[in-house]
Amino acid sequence: MKLQDTPQYLKTSLESLFWPPHSKLFIKGDHANWSLYWDAVELTTICRQLGIPVINSKYRRLMKNQCFFNMSRYEFLENWEKPDCRIAFPYYHGNPAHDEGSRKMLQTISQHHNDIDRIQVSCRFMEEVILNTGIAREKVFLIPIGINRNYFTPTTPSLKAEVRKELGIPQQAVVIGSFQKDGNGWQEGLEPKLIKGPDIFLKTLSILTADIPELFVLLTGPARGYVKKGLDAMQIPYTHRLLNDYTEISRYYNALDAYIISSRDEGGPKAVLEAMASGIPLISTKVGQATDLIRHGENGFLAEIEDAEALAHWTGKMLQDSSLRKTCINNGIDTALANNYQQQLPLWKEFMTRFIE
Repeated sequence: MKLQDTPQYLKTSLESLFWPPHSKLFIKGDHANWSLYWDAVELTTICRQLGIPVINSKYRRLMKNQCFFNMSRYEFLENWEKPDCRIAFPYYHGNPAHDEGSRKMLQTISQHHNDIDRIQVSCRFMEEVILNTGIAREKVFLIPIGINRNYFTPTTPSLKAEVRKELGIPQQAVVIGSFQKDGNGWQEGLEPKLIKGPDIFLKTLSILTADIPELFVLLTGPARGYVKKGLDAMQIPYTHRLLNDYTEISRYYNALDAYIISSRDEGGPKAVLEAMASGIPLISTKVGQATDLIRHGENGFLAEIEDAEALAHWTGKMLQDSSLRKTCINNGIDTALANNYQQQLPLWKEFMTRFIE
């Protein structure tokens, strides 16, 4: 049976005849259980809390003269067509100085900004990039990629021991986490996605292993072949788990001693607040909302992009200095709490005002 022949579709289709213009919101993520899918789930919850009627995005034929928030900017910007509804989307990352694909999408925004109603950016850097397209400032909203604190529990010695036992990780190991996709494509990922910095991550670990012989790496996410091959070459032990459900990721943070972000370009990443909420010390390059949210030496550590030596230095410093580590953990938990999705309700209310009638 086709979707348009189902009783629910027919019922919703009939109701849509009486919808006032721009009174309903359609939200679309990506395929199930990947990052943007969960962003769509969270935004749907937020909008319903704000009293905004959200319609299932499978009913796209009913979208005319309504409002559409698509988590994938690519669907709008890579093959532009004049919309027949109000449109909004997030633009999390894409430094035009290094990313040809982003330059083309930004050019599309520049040419068609009058037909775009709202853009969410997650960090100050991308806010300026988007404003440079000529789009009106009142259409651009800085809202960090938030976190659902219900999914994350600060780790404890007993919880850490429990999870390590489950995963077969030595209890005495110093465990570094990396939970993001950093290979091109959706297969093995032997070709590195360099904006994610997998080469810098490996170089950082190479420096660390000289002083930390018990180093161990915990990986999640698809397409990690490049990193795994590099770890094998350096004889650094690791475990890689591919998760079927994003909400499972909190358990993996609980096994860590530190989390390293080595990216060259990011909008988030989500790992910033996830690590903080899990009570895991965070060491990151100056990318995305990491730059906005991390206060160096207070709730995490920052290094220049591509500076593996600095990433290794601050990781070692944090591991050796228990007082500094405790301060960063406690302040990081506070930062995560301040960026809970529930704390963002006023920001999203402002975003949706005059987008949804």
